[in-house]
Amino acid sequence: MDGPVVTAARQALESDDVRVVLPYVPLRDEDEIRSVFESVREARGSDEPARDVADRLFFETVVRLHRMGEGAPYTGLKPAGLSVGPVIPLAERAIEADSPKPVAEYLTEALNQQLERRLAEVSRLASVKDRSIADARAYVEAMLGFQVYSHHLWKAMEAPAHSEHNGAGH
Repeated sequence: MDGPVVTAARQALESDDVRVVLPYVPLRDEDEIRSVFESVREARGSDEPARDVADRLFFETVVRLHRMGEGAPYTGLKPAGLSVGPVIPLAERAIEADSPKPVAEYLTEALNQQLERRLAEVSRLASVKDRSIADARAYVEAMLGFQVYSHHLWKAMEAPAHSEHNGAGH
């Protein structure tokens, strides 16, 4: 477990300061986080197995409420070391450097490759669409797929930022 929400929850426990994790959950869930935090603080004073169970309860509660604030389902805690793909580390570097350049360059190249590949398939199918209904259908599916893919990309680019659209109050 090594994502930013669990990391903040762990830091809150280690520093004995619930405020460290509160920015990761919606304001409406702050009381629940504070209540669980207090219960976990008491349990952490017990033996190591009790401490581990208490910590896990806190992590699960924080992540669950964070995900709910995003409007996303809670699917459990994930083990450490899972790949988040190439973009998250680039975004982290962009934040540190205060420059979107690393993300923009990567996404521009990836987008160009995807658009070229998809458009090449549309063109290939266009050249044979008159052979049969099946070929015409394959062309239409690829052509509409390209248009819809492009539209979804545009919608994603126009969508509000993470904290602006989920109502979480981050």
